[in-house]
Amino acid sequence: MFDQLSDRLQDVFANFRGDRQLTEENMEDALREVRRALLEADVSLRVIKAFISRVKDRAVGEAVLKSVEPGQQLIKIVHDELVTLMGGEAQAINLAGQPNIIVLFGLQGSGKTTTAGKLALKLRKEGRKVLLVAADVYRPAAIQQLITLGKQIDIPTFTIEGSKDVLEIARSGVEQAKAETYDTVIVDTAGRLQVDTDMMAELLLVERVLQPQEKLLVIDAMTGQEAVAVAETFNAQLEVTGIVVTKLDGDARGGAALSVVEVTGKPIKLIGTSEKLTGLEVFHPDRMATRILGMGDVVSLVERAQEAFDMEEAQRLEEKMRKDSFSFEDFLKIQKSFKMLGSMEQILGMLPIPGITKEMREMISHSGEGQMKKVEAMISSMTLAERRKPELINESRRQRIAKGCGMKDDELEAFLRQFEQMRMVMKQLTKFTDSMKPEPESVAGGLSGLKMPRSIKKKKKDPMAEMMQGMGGSGFPGMSGMPAGGSGMPDLSKMKLPKMPKGGKFPPGFFGK
Repeated sequence: MFDQLSDRLQDVFANFRGDRQLTEENMEDALREVRRALLEADVSLRVIKAFISRVKDRAVGEAVLKSVEPGQQLIKIVHDELVTLMGGEAQAINLAGQPNIIVLFGLQGSGKTTTAGKLALKLRKEGRKVLLVAADVYRPAAIQQLITLGKQIDIPTFTIEGSKDVLEIARSGVEQAKAETYDTVIVDTAGRLQVDTDMMAELLLVERVLQPQEKLLVIDAMTGQEAVAVAETFNAQLEVTGIVVTKLDGDARGGAALSVVEVTGKPIKLIGTSEKLTGLEVFHPDRMATRILGMGDVVSLVERAQEAFDMEEAQRLEEKMRKDSFSFEDFLKIQKSFKMLGSMEQILGMLPIPGITKEMREMISHSGEGQMKKVEAMISSMTLAERRKPELINESRRQRIAKGCGMKDDELEAFLRQFEQMRMVMKQLTKFTDSMKPEPESVAGGLSGLKMPRSIKKKKKDPMAEMMQGMGGSGFPGMSGMPAGGSGMPDLSKMKLPKMPKGGKFPPGFFGK
């Protein structure tokens, strides 16, 4: 999302160097390029004019702080104005009312039905008891689609079979929710291919009868300026309370998300980030602004990780690493959890990697995901005993596994070596963390008993640089192409490992005890 705009803006600021003060002269070229970047991102022209005007008013003549370049000062100003443009602060869903009623509006194809299922799952995870109401009576199979989604996430769906009365379905659904003590009702309303009088009259009637706490307009980010026009029309008629932008992951420009708040005055509350039912997130303007400017979004990545990784399972795996009994089965679990964070390209986009372009992200993610699929195929071709006890794999087993997954014998052998390298590193890291813990008898004495390795006592380095240096590399088997080492991690490419004997039998201790 926003890839095109992000690349262009980063190029603009990379070329903006020099003078100690921001003036009209040195600002002109930069703002012209920013204007072009926004136009190419399909941002509304009136929004661009207002945005550029605000940036210019703030930037011209502003004193540059000590140790801060004018280009950095300009980035800060553009960042602040982007945050303002997209709504300032994240807006939570209004969950007042008994039951709380949320009605979804929008044109056909905008993603209302899928969004209803995603929102129901999100609210259920937050402890809400949710009832879906299928009231889209015009689009073929729309009601069945919502019923199917409801079954997938184990959330009931209400509808009246054969009825074409949207108001009757919606009102009856709310009555059932009250009778069965549901605290949240999500109503999926009917849309049209374009805005028309009949649709608006029907939706106005539903809105006046139900009096919902949330009237969310669902718009498709990939329709660009048309989405802005739709949002303006719906808001004028229905006075929506918030906007959901769908398919943002598939839109490289992002003009709709940048324009719709300014045009309607209503906040974007949620964004669709993938086709998965978990791909619905709260919209944070400040985080999105940092992503657009190439600064990443580590906070959102950490939140995803907290949802994807189970703490108890992580502690169990740590104990297995400590005992040198980490298996292929354990590795596969980690890889599957990693996939729950999103595609590798999405993850790279959320990391603060200076200078990385969309093409570079695509190249790295394509290579990395290809290697992950190969690894999964290799492990899946092993027997359960082999996955749990890697030391069982001899030459004949290795040949059978390679044939089963369609890989060359050399590829499988390389993977087995990399897996052992990873186990060695993991064991070293657990010992390292143990050495950082205070001894029991010295806990009362503060930090006096803390064993600090010599390497830590050296001059501190930039922690972000350390982290980026240590990412990728040989940390995961098959994940090559990124620099190894760094952040306390040994360069595995230089480690001397035992060679595979001709007999195909791993030497004693090759996979640990």
